[in-house]
Amino acid sequence: LHFFDGFRTSHEIQKVEELTFDDIREMIDDELVAAHRARALTPDRPMISGTAQNPDVYFQGRETVNKFYLAAPDIVDETMRKFEKVVRRSYHLFDYVGAPDAEKVIVIMCTGADTAHETVDYLTAKGEKVGVVKVRLFRPFSTKHLIEVLPKTVKKIATLDRTKEPGSLGEPLYMDVRTAIGEAMTAGIVPFDKYPVIVGGRYGLSSKDFTPAMVKAVFDNLDADKPKNGFTVGIIDDVTHTSLEVDESFDVQTGAYAAMFYGLGADGTVGANKNSIKIIGEQTDNFAQGYFVYDSKKAGAMTVSHLRFGPELIRSPYLVRRANFVACHNPSFLEKYDMLSTIRPGGTFLLTSTHPKDEVWDTLPVEVQQQIIDKKLKFYCIDAIHLAEELGLGARINVIMQTAFFKISEVLAVDTAVKAIKEAVKKTYGKKGDEVVQKNNKAVDAALDKIFEVKVPDKVTSTIKMRKLVPDDAPDFVKEVTAEIMALRGDKIPVSKMPCDGKFPTATTQYEKRNVAVHIPEWVPELCIQCGQCSLLCPHAAIRIKAYAPEHLKGAPATSKSTDAKGKDFAGMKFTVQVAPEDCTGCQACVINCPGAEKDADKKPTGRKAINMVDQEPVRAIERENYGYFLSIPDTDPSLFKRASIKGSQLIRPLFEYSGACAGCGETAYVKLLSQLFGDRAMIGNATGCSSIYGGNLPTTPYAKRADGRGPTWSNSLFEDNAEFAMGMRLAVNKFQAFATELLEKVSKAGCVEQPLADEIKDGLNTQDTQAGIEQQREKVARLKDQCEKSDCPDCRRFLTVADYLVAKSVWALGGDGWAYDIGYGGLDHVLASGENVNVLVLDTEVYSNTGGQMSKSTPRAAVAQFAAAGKRMPKKDLGLIAMGYGNIYVAKVAIGANPNQAVKAFVEAESYNGPSLIIAYSHCIAHGINMSKGYLEQKKAVACGHWLLYRFDPRLWDSGKNPLQLDSKAPTGDFEEYAYGENRYRRLKQSKPDVAADLMEKAKQDVVSRYSLFEKLSKL
Repeated sequence: LHFFDGFRTSHEIQKVEELTFDDIREMIDDELVAAHRARALTPDRPMISGTAQNPDVYFQGRETVNKFYLAAPDIVDETMRKFEKVVRRSYHLFDYVGAPDAEKVIVIMCTGADTAHETVDYLTAKGEKVGVVKVRLFRPFSTKHLIEVLPKTVKKIATLDRTKEPGSLGEPLYMDVRTAIGEAMTAGIVPFDKYPVIVGGRYGLSSKDFTPAMVKAVFDNLDADKPKNGFTVGIIDDVTHTSLEVDESFDVQTGAYAAMFYGLGADGTVGANKNSIKIIGEQTDNFAQGYFVYDSKKAGAMTVSHLRFGPELIRSPYLVRRANFVACHNPSFLEKYDMLSTIRPGGTFLLTSTHPKDEVWDTLPVEVQQQIIDKKLKFYCIDAIHLAEELGLGARINVIMQTAFFKISEVLAVDTAVKAIKEAVKKTYGKKGDEVVQKNNKAVDAALDKIFEVKVPDKVTSTIKMRKLVPDDAPDFVKEVTAEIMALRGDKIPVSKMPCDGKFPTATTQYEKRNVAVHIPEWVPELCIQCGQCSLLCPHAAIRIKAYAPEHLKGAPATSKSTDAKGKDFAGMKFTVQVAPEDCTGCQACVINCPGAEKDADKKPTGRKAINMVDQEPVRAIERENYGYFLSIPDTDPSLFKRASIKGSQLIRPLFEYSGACAGCGETAYVKLLSQLFGDRAMIGNATGCSSIYGGNLPTTPYAKRADGRGPTWSNSLFEDNAEFAMGMRLAVNKFQAFATELLEKVSKAGCVEQPLADEIKDGLNTQDTQAGIEQQREKVARLKDQCEKSDCPDCRRFLTVADYLVAKSVWALGGDGWAYDIGYGGLDHVLASGENVNVLVLDTEVYSNTGGQMSKSTPRAAVAQFAAAGKRMPKKDLGLIAMGYGNIYVAKVAIGANPNQAVKAFVEAESYNGPSLIIAYSHCIAHGINMSKGYLEQKKAVACGHWLLYRFDPRLWDSGKNPLQLDSKAPTGDFEEYAYGENRYRRLKQSKPDVAADLMEKAKQDVVSRYSLFEKLSKL
């Protein structure tokens, strides 16, 4: 009935009274349904729709619908009256709440109306003459119905819009209300004599919190002699000064119990709290509400669950500001976030910690201890981390902490709560198999005896202090903006600090230091074969390698490790593998895929490798210092290694680091590799999806810079047109290069620059097919720019604006299969067919990963996904085969975990090809229902069984009379069914519909056989 409210509505859980089917049937008029069906297009009663109308009749045709819009408000109102009779709930086109003699009224719609309602109830109880009009029907807007609900005593009105209309005199609701009242006064149908003061304002954009204090500020603004119009509330506008001052101490007392849970993305906290709300709502007479705050980062970011429950209806669609209970599910959060600032005096604090109850107090920062003492909090702890590991739940501590909450809070009798939690576990995890259900049930039982109350001393004893979020030498923007967002104080950042053009600095994830890993890898130099695979496969660039001269070890920390570098090119040098302890997510990918295994006297593996997981907390400070020193060591001389190799590519500094992707993400290793090989010149057009969230989500950005300041430039595009977006980058580069070449000719002829240098640069335009060639061209252009800087020639000044385009740029379109196979496929096909030098990287997870796991055309047959609950019936679209049909597109299908050499080679070949290229990269995903630490093993299985073929199609081979298709996969040796049923996306169907699963599995196996047969024949032509 009006604008969608966004995240605040879609992500809130609220106890509601559900309509029955009988209620719905009674509301539906069968005759109207029949009449609607009779108007359908059918060959039995043929008509034509969608005609092309010309100017002579189009206008008249548009006006035919007026009568329907005019009648709509009364029809909606009549339907609301019918609804009231059926279900005893009353709604009107405009509902008024407040004092009958109100002088100040807010007009608002969406969830903000509930906040205003709650505040108005509080203020009127104190005798204030205020009210609120809730807009139920925004379009068509009914002047008559609005006027009917406005108190005749109203003197001042404020409208609130949750949108911004740049350039307009006001936002939509403001314009409508002001016009409606003006027209009503002209028509003489208003209950008041004098035109009221009407002002408009904006609030809550992007679901920004809207609190009772802000509602009070809007009413206070109306008290002014000249109320501010076009105001904002909830931000600090120090540029155009639109913002209202908000008294943050103002609050309404609702009596609801409030709890906050600080969890880690993918640890199950949000899911468990959703279940808790349902349990409280179903097991008690209490109303219950839940809202969940998490940034757009993938698994591994902090989540905050806000829960309320109580005997009265909850009209509080805003974050908890005063909590009775706070739980911290990751102890490292206490070093960074002031999470006890919201807890009420006498409240309860629950912490998961690996330290016993008698030692945990001294692990808290000084500031936290002081708050616990000052607020007289009850303090409980539980070692949920080790308990979950012992029970085989990994990092998922959710049901353990949920059980602790119910036991401590006593919201329900413990026996009732345990029974309800186990029922919720079955409902939530039943599709994943009985083993998962039983593990969670054991966790519930085990947690009951592992919750301990900690005796709180009467004074602070800790020596630990909350850390500065960023170092003192960080750039000003990072300290003033980035750090404030990191500290959860983004709401207080003034408008003047935000970039007006939307551009943010890169290379800022280096300051975040999320500390989310419980365990991190530790290097054992004597077992290391120095292959570089750990660095290549690390999704977060948190483990790196360097070969360097021994003198760089002077001044190194005593705990730093090194060994003699292997290989004749590195003779006499040292080699180090170093972990970034505070950036690692603990995914174990490096350890599981490390080939450097220790063997006993009988040549049997001992289980110890060149990298092994250890507890992070004891080694954090040590490895932090080691990593800092490691970064100060000069990068390995590029003349000593081949870039197009596993080890060589990993001796190059990654220019994509510490992203917010899921731990063990299958996409980011490819993006990191791209940044290592081509990052100094990369221009990336990114399709909205996972890659936009881990690639460009505030507060920090993972794309980084070389020592000379160069690095990937990146911009996000709409889901449907990213290929065209990247092509626009390529066309712009081409045009600027042509213009620069033209100006170069002019300035050299004018004698402004040395002619031989200009000639070398022009020749260099065609010799930039290696990194060395690019660096040489870059050096020459720099010299040329120096000469132009000394000239007053207008052409020299123009040349300086485009000179850098004489150095090659590498243009990439990057995104997932939802973009490339589905929504953006038409544009992708257009770009590939254009012949332009655009590189396309498809991070193929075979599902819409970022939006909840919906089926795409890349989803394989027999897999379950959203919109394919009964298994996908059709085979996977073969994007590579379609592209190869053009004959002039470089196409590669890679799986970095199965054949890393082939993947590196494909990237180098694709980028060097002067034409369109397409790389389709197998990207294991959390949506597959796998153990993400073993994601690369899944890649190996997918290749071995023939599900994922590896190949390269290089059109340059036509010139030498060779077949351009090189099949890099061997004939399938693995069993597709065994591979498939190792992943929950296939296994779920076998559990729920075994007959359907069996049928689709047979067809899927045939797909594998047919696909390999076809490609084998094509490769032998």
